[in-house]
Amino acid sequence: MNLALLDFLVFGIVRARLKSNSAMSDVTPPRRLRWYERILLGTGGLILAVLLATAAWLTPSVRGVGTHQQLGLPPCTMVLLTGMRCPSCGMTTSWSYLMKGNVLESARANSAGCLIGLIALVISPWFLSSAVMGRMTMRVPSDAVLITITLFVVAVTLLDWLYRINI
Repeated sequence: MNLALLDFLVFGIVRARLKSNSAMSDVTPPRRLRWYERILLGTGGLILAVLLATAAWLTPSVRGVGTHQQLGLPPCTMVLLTGMRCPSCGMTTSWSYLMKGNVLESARANSAGCLIGLIALVISPWFLSSAVMGRMTMRVPSDAVLITITLFVVAVTLLDWLYRINI
């Protein structure tokens, strides 16, 4: 019986077609990354890994903001000038809680920070492994998926901020 072509992912990397009564055919090997792509991916992955490691090293502030001051950074300028939290207030605290496994406190400190931290936890090893292997080790999301994720993060950031300035 001849089955229709079935399009599916093999190990999340390679698209392949499976025909009935035949071995896998039309398997396209993943494209080798160019040297500058490997450098960019490695650098991006390393920066994210350092940020995540730094967040793990910090002690989260019980106030939900101000954890970044342990790094010698000044308090938030917007808070000093207006008394209101800026959209990124609590991001460092959020990442610090997240890296200690406390997702609920991470979301309480800054919902968008928690979301961005979770994304960074996925992207950092992906970028690093891709740079080392010389090929993308996971399927690259479509533009529509990337735009949707970006808009979702921006919406969460704004909603979280609007909620916090109205409390």
